[in-house]
Amino acid sequence: MVRSVKDIDIANKKVFIRCDFNVPLDEFLNITDDRRVKSAMPTIKYCLDQGCAVILASHLGRPKGVYEEKYSLAPVYKRLTRLLSEEVKFAKDVVGEDAILKANELKSGQVLLLENLRFEKGETSNDAEFAKKLAGLAEVYVNDAFGVCHRAHASVEAITKFFDEKSSAAGFLLQKEVEFSHNLLKRPTRPFVAVVGGSKVSGKLQALRNLLPRVDKLIIGGGMAFTFLKAQGLDVGNSLVEDELLPEALHVMDEAKKLGVKLYLPVDVVAAQTFSADSTMKFVTTQEIPKGWMGLDIGPATSRLFREALNDAQTILWNGPMGVFEMEKFSKGSFKMSHTIAEAHATTVVGGGDTADVVARAGDADEMTFISTGGGASLELIEGKELPGVKPLKLKEA
Repeated sequence: MVRSVKDIDIANKKVFIRCDFNVPLDEFLNITDDRRVKSAMPTIKYCLDQGCAVILASHLGRPKGVYEEKYSLAPVYKRLTRLLSEEVKFAKDVVGEDAILKANELKSGQVLLLENLRFEKGETSNDAEFAKKLAGLAEVYVNDAFGVCHRAHASVEAITKFFDEKSSAAGFLLQKEVEFSHNLLKRPTRPFVAVVGGSKVSGKLQALRNLLPRVDKLIIGGGMAFTFLKAQGLDVGNSLVEDELLPEALHVMDEAKKLGVKLYLPVDVVAAQTFSADSTMKFVTTQEIPKGWMGLDIGPATSRLFREALNDAQTILWNGPMGVFEMEKFSKGSFKMSHTIAEAHATTVVGGGDTADVVARAGDADEMTFISTGGGASLELIEGKELPGVKPLKLKEA
């Protein structure tokens, strides 16, 4: 388990909190979903209640180490000002003159947001010099950014070398994420069903291997299902297939058989000749995908089959959509899966990223037991990896 911010003395100190404010913006730079800002509130408010001066830092998007207005955290600053009644200040840079001046002047009960961390090249290269400058702004370091814990970046990993066990800890959100994933894999209530989707097998292969010995059923949907269907000898037309992974797909299916894990694949799909809003689409069984056509969503029979498979589940882990949900005509399978999981009498865990988007669009977010804020990070925890951002904050084993 990790050291919580409650386990260390932060009273009246200057605290640096690494948050994950990587929120989606529309073309006018308005925030379209502020869940990530809201989920950082418990940690921020706890620090303010302890009389701290709070410095917040985050990245947004993928700027190339230089200032770009479309990646500025200004919209986040405006939202923070609305969510916190305390005064919020905004630095025009990260470790430049403005940030240092405002950090030095920051008083108890005040909040300062730094500009996008990735405007500095040193952030993504895990540069020790840059991390030292960040660390110099505060007396205590708190990581509450689960979504980036799988990346060895300066504000996540290198910075921890400048704080000891008494001055570094995990925020409430990070603590909740790590403990939830840990307990889910170690002590799930059975039957435990994993629903895995998304476009590629390659990104989920290690997770599948790690899940197989732990689950009772495995449901595979999305683009990655076609690699498994082709491995079974089916002609999947122009559907997305990773030919080099056909032997791996066969291995996963053999392993499931050996372990007594029931493995479910789509039996029908929504097929089209092109991925476009005006393309003709039709429902076909997976045995009958026409030449030159591709499967872009699971079909209605598959939705019913998967629903039956989830009927008796006590724990459900969902990572990856069932089709190309970004386009409305190929989103039904993912939305139906979301409704099915939301209605289940089970502990339901959604692995962030695209899957969290599906759940939000389907209107099911409040019905899920737990929605992870980090797609890649939650996947790596399932894979059994130690995350670079979590490792320095771990409690010493007794």
